[in-house]
Amino acid sequence: MSTQPESLDLELAPADNVRLNSLCGPFDQHLRLIERRLGIEIGNRGVSFRLIGDAAAIGAGEQVLRALYAATEHEALTAEQVHLQLQEAGVDALQGQVSADLPEVVIKTRRGLIKARGAMQQSYLHAMLTHDINFGVGPAGTGKTYLAVACAVEALESERVRRVLLVRPAVEAGERLGFLPGDLAQKIDPYLRPLYDALFEMLGFEKVNKLIERNVIEVAPLAYMRGRTLNEAFVILDEAQNTTPEQMKMFLTRVGFGSCAVITGDVTQVDLPRGQPSGLRQALEILRGVDGISFSFFSARDVVRHALVQRIVNAYDAHDRQHGTEHH
Repeated sequence: MSTQPESLDLELAPADNVRLNSLCGPFDQHLRLIERRLGIEIGNRGVSFRLIGDAAAIGAGEQVLRALYAATEHEALTAEQVHLQLQEAGVDALQGQVSADLPEVVIKTRRGLIKARGAMQQSYLHAMLTHDINFGVGPAGTGKTYLAVACAVEALESERVRRVLLVRPAVEAGERLGFLPGDLAQKIDPYLRPLYDALFEMLGFEKVNKLIERNVIEVAPLAYMRGRTLNEAFVILDEAQNTTPEQMKMFLTRVGFGSCAVITGDVTQVDLPRGQPSGLRQALEILRGVDGISFSFFSARDVVRHALVQRIVNAYDAHDRQHGTEHH
């Protein structure tokens, strides 16, 4: 993790579209696998690649890409070969390279204390307390959204902000809001449920409902943010990989004085129509050198869900390696 991500440009030679397609995999599945395992973002145009993330992780990413491209000279790559190359690159050792020098951050809520689990979460919490705009990027289960909501609750209860806004783009895999029953609020609620659940856990059901009635807490789809300027607010944009570049720019320019914004998402799980670029991916590229913005890159090793969930993920990974496919 770093508050200012680094980037690395590399060009693979010789240029060969057949080998390039083998490297990237069907629908870029091999690249998404490398991103998720290393906690980095990979963009490419032909044989020109740009890696963004923590310095050690993008260094490992370069090593993996070069080795895999060399292998394409002799054979078509499978997901299993990508897994094996990642293991040979020693990516598991990267977890120990995250700085442990930061002071421990403890979030106090009415329901108890919330502490970081691991160095990555600790760095993420520290970044949210010291920056006005923060990006938390990585796979589900790493605590990105939960910790952001915890920071928002603490900021509200300590009166550092006057309002909390929790926002998600109303885009989900293969579903359209118009086909759901009920009025607009009822259609939107299921997409915002993870945010409600975190609030209920930290503040209690009755307290949350009272704050929503008073408009102190607002949970809304991203479209509701257009035309607003938010001062003295803690704003969380969840599932940001499903924003368009225009929506992301609109959201970031809503941030006002005394406000804090946290943008969370997983660049490997984009549900936008095929061909539509992700606003989160573009923002990582455009904003990586902007002072005052923090970037926290989580990897698959940072997943903190129930141990059984991790075993389920491992079982699916083993199946993918056996059949040369990757699920998303």
